[in-house]
Amino acid sequence: MCGIVGVIRPKAGTDPDVRARVLKSARLLRHRGPDWSGVHVQPGAILAHERLAIVDPDSGGQPLLDPTEQVALAANGEIYNHRSLRALHDDYPFRTGSDCEVILPLWIEKGDALVPDLDGMFAFILSDARTGDFLVARDPMGIVPLYWGVDHDGGLWFASEMKAIREHCAQYDVFPPGHLWSSRSGGLKRWYEPSWMNAAVTPDRPVDLNRIRDGLEASVVKRMMTDVPWGVLLSGGLDSSLVAAIASRHAAKRVEDDERSPAWWPRLHTFSVGLVGSPDLAAARKVADTLGTAHHEYTFTVQDGIDALSDVIWHLETYDVTTIRASTPMYLMARKIKAMGVKMVLSGEGSDEVFAGYLYFHKAPNAGELHQETLRKLSMLHLYDCLRANKSMAAWGVEARVPFLDKAFLAEAMTIDPTDKLSSTHPGGPRMEKALLRRAFDTPDNPYMPHDVLWRQKEQFSDGVGYGWIDGLKAHAESSVSDAMLAQAAFRFPYNPPATKEAYLYRSLFTAHFPEEAAAKTVPGGPSVACSTPTAIAWDEAFSKSADPSGRAVAGVHNAAYRG
Repeated sequence: MCGIVGVIRPKAGTDPDVRARVLKSARLLRHRGPDWSGVHVQPGAILAHERLAIVDPDSGGQPLLDPTEQVALAANGEIYNHRSLRALHDDYPFRTGSDCEVILPLWIEKGDALVPDLDGMFAFILSDARTGDFLVARDPMGIVPLYWGVDHDGGLWFASEMKAIREHCAQYDVFPPGHLWSSRSGGLKRWYEPSWMNAAVTPDRPVDLNRIRDGLEASVVKRMMTDVPWGVLLSGGLDSSLVAAIASRHAAKRVEDDERSPAWWPRLHTFSVGLVGSPDLAAARKVADTLGTAHHEYTFTVQDGIDALSDVIWHLETYDVTTIRASTPMYLMARKIKAMGVKMVLSGEGSDEVFAGYLYFHKAPNAGELHQETLRKLSMLHLYDCLRANKSMAAWGVEARVPFLDKAFLAEAMTIDPTDKLSSTHPGGPRMEKALLRRAFDTPDNPYMPHDVLWRQKEQFSDGVGYGWIDGLKAHAESSVSDAMLAQAAFRFPYNPPATKEAYLYRSLFTAHFPEEAAAKTVPGGPSVACSTPTAIAWDEAFSKSADPSGRAVAGVHNAAYRG
């Protein structure tokens, strides 16, 4: 995972002062790419890149240039189908083995129309000095972060994190997922518009469990593309356990050559984090023992997490309660992972949104409303779980890849009849969320994991690391924020004022780092809680009675949800 900064059409052109400002901004992103730094200046654009070398560490430095050195590219992410795309351009003189370099011949051939050809997670800035054209694009679901803003002279700034542009831009915002900005098309437009995103249509295609299983397996395998040590984040829950189980079946061979040669790192490494005695640590250990992985278990204390909160918020650039709760253990674990020399991990984000896995989905009144809620959740994922996974890991120079958000897998999983995603439609078995996914991998003759792990109840990640974590955060907030301070929250924070002491604490830490109102507006307003959404409240009035976003805190959802 790299860091990119670009300025397009700066008023000062290629003035050395602008270059110096871009380099200063890029240094703020060096945690994302500690392996090398690069900058390219051409008429009308300056691009900078902080590299985390995952594919082709020897020659894949950026910004990448075409043979004329007139087309420049700064990209963050991975293009999983780069080999097949290269094969279509065998007359192009590639200079590196970088997966991102294939964007250059695609641009020369197709212009803006190249973006749908890419299968991966990405955010990139491309500048063509031959024509004065520019193209900026972000992946379908917003797995890779990107921000943009306008400076006082009308120059457009783009960066992987907002901290790199806030000094230069009075107004800035999140660049939307699945969109591109292009001088040729005349501005911002959506490039990713699959049929399943049409909220007016509820799909009715019968589910095929084999296609679900095969689709996820293909998604995991393509994300094993790497030239550096890697592993899997393993919480012991369904999603991460499935990813680890699939990866373990392919770890012995190198996927970069279609599993024809031995893998460079054939032993799969898995990583888990929690308080001493946490549910996740126990479940992850059981899965790792079954799979035979080299398992690494990290523990932290509540005080360790509290001490890290300010740094976590600086890296995440959010004050969202659920995100900070879950990100802090990931942030602490990422440092341990990097200390081992591991630079890439697979993770299970996205499954709960695709398969209606959050506990409040037990209350969905019908398949149509359930489907609408999964669409809403997916449309916001770049502001929550994708942001958490990316920035928690990137804080220490580790890249997180998320198989459940694969473009082809989404096309399969989001076009089936949502009746199969209802937790109450599986008689003879437990009342269980994501039963469809569990059944797809319930293969007794060739089991992927222990049966009791496959059918383990959902835990919010911040709960699974140990219930004492959330309780400790609440106690810390209670002692740090007075009743009088909370009563004046709307005066101190006119935009999106915090409603609880814990939210007030996080907002205060955020504002200390990012005092501008533009920064506060990059975080969604209102309750971000999985259970406390207007949709969920309409499903069950009990959801409105808890200000706590933890699934276990909502009456009738956690253990009670499994009773008839």
